[in-house]
Amino acid sequence: MSIADKILDQKPNAPVRTSITQRFFQRKAGVTAFTIFILVVLMALLAPWISPHDPNFVQLANTKAPPSAEHWLGGDSAGRDILSRIIWGARTTLFGAAITIITALAVGVTTGVMAGFFGGLVDRVFSWLSDATQAIPGMIILLVVAAGTRSNFPILMATVGVFMAPGYFRITRSATLAIVNEPYIDAAKVAGLTAPRIIARHVLPGIYAPIIIQTALAAGISMGIQAGLQFLGVGSANTPSWGAMMNEGFRFMLTNPTLLLWPSAALGITIAALATIGSTLAEVVRVRTPVVSETEGEDDKDWDPAQGTGAFAHDKNEAIVRLKNLRVFYQNGDEQKTVVNGISFDVKPGEVLGIVGESGSGKSQTIFSLLNLLPKGGKYVADQIEIAGKNVNEMTGKDRAKILGSQLGYIPQEPMSNLDPTFTIGHQLTEPLRLVFGQSKAEATAKAKALLARVGINDVDRVMKSYPHQISGGMAQRVLIAGAIAGQPSVLLADEPTTALDVTVQAEVLELLRELQQEFGMALILVTHNFGVVADICDRVVVMREGAVVEMGEVEQIFAQPKAQYTQDLIDASLDGTLSRKDLDASETSNVHILKTAGGGQK
Repeated sequence: MSIADKILDQKPNAPVRTSITQRFFQRKAGVTAFTIFILVVLMALLAPWISPHDPNFVQLANTKAPPSAEHWLGGDSAGRDILSRIIWGARTTLFGAAITIITALAVGVTTGVMAGFFGGLVDRVFSWLSDATQAIPGMIILLVVAAGTRSNFPILMATVGVFMAPGYFRITRSATLAIVNEPYIDAAKVAGLTAPRIIARHVLPGIYAPIIIQTALAAGISMGIQAGLQFLGVGSANTPSWGAMMNEGFRFMLTNPTLLLWPSAALGITIAALATIGSTLAEVVRVRTPVVSETEGEDDKDWDPAQGTGAFAHDKNEAIVRLKNLRVFYQNGDEQKTVVNGISFDVKPGEVLGIVGESGSGKSQTIFSLLNLLPKGGKYVADQIEIAGKNVNEMTGKDRAKILGSQLGYIPQEPMSNLDPTFTIGHQLTEPLRLVFGQSKAEATAKAKALLARVGINDVDRVMKSYPHQISGGMAQRVLIAGAIAGQPSVLLADEPTTALDVTVQAEVLELLRELQQEFGMALILVTHNFGVVADICDRVVVMREGAVVEMGEVEQIFAQPKAQYTQDLIDASLDGTLSRKDLDASETSNVHILKTAGGGQK
């Protein structure tokens, strides 16, 4: 049975789905902080039942009393039980934080989404209001509000929420701007969906993660502000609160330091727990590629091919890239879509490997997985990813980033959209040379000019000073090729580098890639949907369909005797009715001869 036939009966080894919640609870710091916060919340909710005494009951015999069996934390300066006041103070503190967060969410998220979604005048007005709010001295306004409302606690905390709204506004607006230009938003508008429905169904689900992180951090900040106001004497003396207790303890700090210790510890531990929850959530959200390391002691010869599709063509020591059982999937709510179904291949130095298939076959997703640059929502797992003899599954994110440019070079599909329109070509080429490779400005400039000349750009000085919109698409692609080889990588990944170019420029770019690959001895992995490109430049080819490898082998063998009908269909679609390079050369010579003859006849 051929590989193509096996795909139909295959049940791929799907990756284990892990949600943000699951990944959060896999981190000890997050679990510890969350447990502490839940205990504080339970203490506040159960205060009427677990408090050993009335928090406002005065017992003169207990004035500044040390801890005892009846009063575990002792008594305060008025003879009230400290433990009872801390328990009830948790209720006051959490209630105030809740008012602040709800207000900040209502104001900041609503205006941020509207500014990002509608843009124009709405964006300018809300952005101005946000900047103006940040410019106002908040503490002075809070003191004025406290005097005007006779220290009304809910109004005070709602005012704090208004001053914290700009933080939510900036985060929400930025996240919305990143989503609103996506094609699926345009499709929803064309389908006739109303703006509120698009925001509710398509925008908000994509921005909730940074909002949750901001909420965890903002809750701790609001508690600190609340305690500061109470420390200054704002609020009712009959309402137990940690800030008021700290104010009292500060007055007796030298004679009875425990009066300050207990409320300070309660507030500090709670704020620290919220800060840890926020930082852990941020770390969890940033994790884009959970990987499964290779099983200890696993031998490639014992690997069951039924786990995936594809094969290795070289010995392990010969391969510069070795990809084993790669699976890529996207999470959308409770739904999971697998786009690459356990593929394997390798490539050795100096070899050109083509990955060919129709749109949606998983070609580009494979390249993005190697680069660790999957789009938002995408994750991959692989039994093994080796690049230049290093198992990247065992690398940290920082170490993984270091191999980009030095070991892995990348040429994207769209040249113009991958150059920053606000910087010159020279700046964009020299910046990584200076920051990543430590070259001086003069050295980086000389290297950039040499690279541009090597990729076939004649007027180097003019191009260095030009902005992306001032050069052609073909020249922009040559600029990206120059940037990709700047660090002399071992492997060059090209994701359909000729798709966006004119036909006359495509052959020049392919020829340039082949020359550079041979000159530097790089391995070249070329993604394409065109078998004509494969025939022109590749040594071996991997044929993909619906996330699986249908067929792979030497180019000559694939063209001569394709085993899968799908491969034959791709070859027919790519080469049907087209001329070979020899035919094109012969045709061009013939056309020149005809023109010359016609010109002579006119004379």
